[in-house]
Amino acid sequence: MNPSITRSISTPSSSSSSATSWFSGIVRVGRTDSKMSSNSSVTVSASSDVTGPVVSRNKIRGVLFKYGPNPIQVAFKSGDFKRQVIFIGGLTDGFLATAYLEPLAIALDRENWSLVQFLMSSSYSGYGISSLQQDAKDLDQLINYLINKEDSEGVALLGHSTGCQDIVHYMRTNFACSRAVRAAILQLRSVIGNINLHSLRQLL
Repeated sequence: MNPSITRSISTPSSSSSSATSWFSGIVRVGRTDSKMSSNSSVTVSASSDVTGPVVSRNKIRGVLFKYGPNPIQVAFKSGDFKRQVIFIGGLTDGFLATAYLEPLAIALDRENWSLVQFLMSSSYSGYGISSLQQDAKDLDQLINYLINKEDSEGVALLGHSTGCQDIVHYMRTNFACSRAVRAAILQLRSVIGNINLHSLRQLL
């Protein structure tokens, strides 16, 4: 894969990363420095006079990369920071699965966090063929990539719909990289089964 084509991520002001910021209040305390990471993936960008992760509606700048050997194991990262929020979509979801991902990418960029969207075995037409166990393996591979290739200082998991189940299963299974998870955010109710929030808090 070619080296990065452009690198035009905006630099947030120092006040945005304060301990009282809206996002720092929901994640576990970790290293506070947010050095920019280097990578050799392809950077998707538009006009150089536009700053920030979102160029326009349905158009987000960032880096597309492979996090595993399988063809489906592709991820997209907006923002170039040492900490990442990983979005885990629901049934048949893929990239840009919800309307709030664009404003979320902007808000996270101001907090010195990257937003990572990724494809797993159950994405798109993989629903009904894959399993929670396989989704958890894909997630662990992604976190492993972020730790070893991007020098990640920690991740937060954001589950949408059935993505909440993936998070609970991943944390309960105690995968190798689950210790890097600082927070889990469950957005919308899961469509299958029940989620024990008390148990999830204990796991975190």
